[in-house]
Amino acid sequence: MKTLSRIYMFIVFGLLYAPIVVLVLFSFNRAGTFNTYSGFSLYWYRELFRDQTALDALKNSLILATLSSVTATLIGTLAAYGIHRIRSKAVKTVINSVTNIPMMNPDIVTGVSMMLLFAAAAAIPFLKVEMGFWTMLIAHITFNLPYVILSVLPKFKQMDKHLTEAALDLGCTPAQTFLKVELPSIMPGVISGLMLGFTLSLDDFVISHFVSSSDFKTLPLYVYNQTAHEVKFSMYALCALMVFAILLLMILVNFAGADRTEKKKKKKTAAAVR
Repeated sequence: MKTLSRIYMFIVFGLLYAPIVVLVLFSFNRAGTFNTYSGFSLYWYRELFRDQTALDALKNSLILATLSSVTATLIGTLAAYGIHRIRSKAVKTVINSVTNIPMMNPDIVTGVSMMLLFAAAAAIPFLKVEMGFWTMLIAHITFNLPYVILSVLPKFKQMDKHLTEAALDLGCTPAQTFLKVELPSIMPGVISGLMLGFTLSLDDFVISHFVSSSDFKTLPLYVYNQTAHEVKFSMYALCALMVFAILLLMILVNFAGADRTEKKKKKKTAAAVR
């Protein structure tokens, strides 16, 4: 049984990571084709850094992902705090259900609804709404919010409520209690929500497609536009660089988590000895 489970695991991981491995390998292929592998070369990486349009699209994606994830994290953390403070279980259940609806909706539904919202807003005489950066930012913040709330809310539930009461009894204001006691306790959930929002925004195509304009293109839109002709091999080089960056980030996060765990163990050991 263990052998079968291991075989199944290798098959699953193979299906998941084989396309990424092929992409990385052929990003170093000088021939620029999948038919032959002419040898290791950095030619397409050099071509990537000469492609100003691709670099501009990457810059737009990074700016949009950073702003949308940070804004969604701030709003989502405060929203999770408000939901946690609601005493009525019925009201809390309804709000949680409404919050989860955008995550269950297909992206195309969200994209079309956001497009119709901006089109309706543009019809109002005193509102100057044009498709572009700001409409994409609002759309990305909107679909990031439920994921941030979902990441932060469980941390509020896990937090020891007596810590908050003790801080208030010792003279802290509600704002000081939140910043000095509650925020450090929920920080892992906040960071998770921030990283998840950044990843979703960087990766999004469907929603961006409906609310974008010709003067502001993100990387997924730029790659999609190439499919009408032929995707440049420099795009494979760019994707490989993103894979390397994510891999490095995950290694750093794991090492940081291991260091924190080790420090906690040492503190517990020292406390037990005393």
